[in-house]
Amino acid sequence: MPVPPLAVQLYTVREQLAADRKGTLKALASYGYQAVECFDALTDPEALRADLDAAGLAVSSTHGPALGDGTGNGADELFRAARTLGTDTVVVPFQPPERFADADGVAAVARELNEAAAKAVDHGLKVGYHNHAFELEQQVGGRPALEVLAGQLDEAVFLEVDTYWAAVGGQDVPALLGRLGDRVTHLHVKDGPINHDDPMTAVGDGRMPVLEVLAAAPAARWHIVELDHCATDMLTAVEDSFRWLKENR
Repeated sequence: MPVPPLAVQLYTVREQLAADRKGTLKALASYGYQAVECFDALTDPEALRADLDAAGLAVSSTHGPALGDGTGNGADELFRAARTLGTDTVVVPFQPPERFADADGVAAVARELNEAAAKAVDHGLKVGYHNHAFELEQQVGGRPALEVLAGQLDEAVFLEVDTYWAAVGGQDVPALLGRLGDRVTHLHVKDGPINHDDPMTAVGDGRMPVLEVLAAAPAARWHIVELDHCATDMLTAVEDSFRWLKENR
């Protein structure tokens, strides 16, 4: 099967973007990245799209509040911004941990994601959900809450699995990806010591079995590098991550 394209989540370089967005985007392109995943689609998407065009970068997807006020209302602005950015994919990046504490909470999240996905179709968009560690740490009926959620999602809703936080959540990540199957179309690829607190590393420099993880999700359409925080220079880590993945995937 063809190797999915590589993107980088712009949250990784949020500090650099704040200081020099044009220069940072051009640097990402110079490392070899051809696409980015946005995290702040609602703040002047037209200007961001212009800067991305100048750097020669496409948009794989964007994070944003696709659930609106919890019923899908209020999401239209995000959907319009996503189209402006040139992507057909919106990812819900977070829901509060307490929503995954019991079966009723998980069912409510699933219902809202299904409703958002149905509404997004009118905009030519797909909707997915991105995990942190708590959706795997918290159990519902003896199963990780994320898996319970997956079982209640319509086929239109995909998962963007953050492989590092799944490992921090206590999961054998390749096994988890095998259970989730084709539902997983986007992977966040990161590396580090696999705990909640210590800084992450460039991909290939930490403890994650990165290649085994990637091989366990053959339906993935994008591999997206993301480092939440890093002890070394972030741009160097992002460049090193691209080089390692290009050489080893």
